Amino acid sequence: MGKCILVVDDDAMNLRMAAHTLERNSYEAVLASSGAEGLAKLKEHQVDLVLLDIEMPEMNGIETFRQIQANHLNVPVIFLTASGDMNDVLDAIKLGAVDYVKKPFIPKDLLERVSKALG
Repeated sequence: MGKCILVVDDDAMNLRMAAHTLERNSYEAVLASSGAEGLAKLKEHQVDLVLLDIEMPEMNGIETFRQIQANHLNVPVIFLTASGDMNDVLDAIKLGAVDYVKKPFIPKDLLERVSKALG
């Protein structure tokens, strides 16, 4: 397996689609269905990149990202958003996210952004 990517999304279908896309392209996918679960998985796995949904119940993606930063976890984050609200995306980029992908994502687009973020 190649680089390890943590996918955090409260929608099971989005998790399956992302995992399928990543694994077919030699990435290892670690899945989490909430911000809290994502933070726990970051402590358990050597993660190279996080794909993080913005709109989630309990702890949204922005708050999860702030927690990642507060714990000094230096891992690039690409936000996933179904929201048409560009303010969410701009806030994420201002906080230090490396990119964003609109959902539903096109697999080729997701892979290009992942590859770019991983350098």
